[in-house]
Amino acid sequence: MTSSGAVKVLGIGGSLRDGSQSERALHVALAAAAEAGAETSALCGPALNLPFYDASSIERTSEARALVEAVRSADGIIVVSPGYHGGLSGLVKNALDHIEDLRTDERPYLDGRAVGLIGVAYGWQAAVTTLEQLRTITHALRGWPSPLGGSVNSAEVKFDAEGGVSDQKVERNLRIIGTQVAEFARRH
Repeated sequence: MTSSGAVKVLGIGGSLRDGSQSERALHVALAAAAEAGAETSALCGPALNLPFYDASSIERTSEARALVEAVRSADGIIVVSPGYHGGLSGLVKNALDHIEDLRTDERPYLDGRAVGLIGVAYGWQAAVTTLEQLRTITHALRGWPSPLGGSVNSAEVKFDAEGGVSDQKVERNLRIIGTQVAEFARRH
């Protein structure tokens, strides 16, 4: 927690395309976390354009060190991945692989942290399988997936630059995820 008593919720996700649908979904969830009293930040697109994770090397770029430090100091995390060919994006997977650098911390990996998960894809199958893969990875990293996960079919749902969502049910679900992460982080 910060000195102000607010929990810190970090958003990770999106794609290299500025303002992608997955990045916009992330910001909807983060806005709800902020409304629930969390201090929020996001690492998207270019901030996630990291060299492939190499466990045998201690060399890290400044962007990789910033990601690891942001995860280390977060009380809760929201991860959003676009679905590519039925699975999460390499960009997001590589960012999550960098969390391996927290293995020797007192609080290793995502241990004890609430993790909200959202898959965004052009079709239900890829959106759901992306969410499923994010849940599996979160469990492997010792995180606590929020009770509600989000699958967004971008063939049917659109996000605008101002944070609007074309489907109220999807918006409500994304906001619930953000709120759940903030509330779990505060209680835990």
